[in-house]
Amino acid sequence: MHSSITESGKEVHFKEKFVERYSKLTDWEEFKKSSLSFLRRSIRVNTLKIPIKELKERLENIWNLEQVPWCKEGFWIEHIKKERRDIGNLIEHSLGYFYLQEAASMIPPIVLEPKPDEIVLDIAASPGSKTTQIAQYMQNKGILLANDYTYERMKPLSINLQRCGVTNAIITLMEGQWFKNSGIEFDRVLVDAPCSGTGTIRKSLKTIGIWNPDMVRRLSITQKQLIETGFNLLKENGTLVYSTCSLEPEENEEVVDFLLKKYEDAKLGEIKLNIKKSNPILEFENKKYSEELKKCLRIWPQDNDTEGFFVAKIKKVS
Repeated sequence: MHSSITESGKEVHFKEKFVERYSKLTDWEEFKKSSLSFLRRSIRVNTLKIPIKELKERLENIWNLEQVPWCKEGFWIEHIKKERRDIGNLIEHSLGYFYLQEAASMIPPIVLEPKPDEIVLDIAASPGSKTTQIAQYMQNKGILLANDYTYERMKPLSINLQRCGVTNAIITLMEGQWFKNSGIEFDRVLVDAPCSGTGTIRKSLKTIGIWNPDMVRRLSITQKQLIETGFNLLKENGTLVYSTCSLEPEENEEVVDFLLKKYEDAKLGEIKLNIKKSNPILEFENKKYSEELKKCLRIWPQDNDTEGFFVAKIKKVS
């Protein structure tokens, strides 16, 4: 067991297998340092309710806003006197003028590029950060299906859609895999898959204690089912974005590689964003993945001082 101290002085224990695994995947010391440091707070302006300029004017006397380079609606936010961190208590938050959202989490909807009047599916939508972001890019037009699989997850999803003034969304409650029997074809599908969350340690230290290789393998099976379901629901020339806040190759590169090998009409698209990224993992523990995966976006916490994230853009070519 490896022990380390966070910036807040809390002692954290890393399992031997975790340290061994992540030492092979990245610079362990840099990863550990970033994962145990404070996560910068960030917000996304909800343009369904307020223009970016107007919200900045409302907040700028008390809060410093720093632009997120890859998201024009995104800002890192810090109290001018560093006295407060309770951004969620602001009246502007209650009114749905902004969404408290981690900066790297803003990437999948940007890559998805949803358009007004399209039919879009968010297959694992709760609590709604990316769903509300998709809705604002769709300008509340078209149809947005926001799905999740438990009643508990419906609550925050419905509250956030309502708070943000989303009117083009239909909420559905089912296992994502069930959509294959729906007969609906979508222009775009977001599969922001349930994952081990190893990119979010700095937000949730309990992730370290929960982590184990068996859990990662089980999640990988579900993720493959979800990405395949999402791909089969696409119209010809439709776009699927697969994303996780995990840094495990089995949950990321392996899942996308599985889809590419099974479906000849699945092609990876380039992701061009103003962001520092790391090379995808093309070989790990006797497994080799397609060179095509170089088009995917793999972000470690130390790359941009954010959470860790993985994003792939897949086109269904005719």
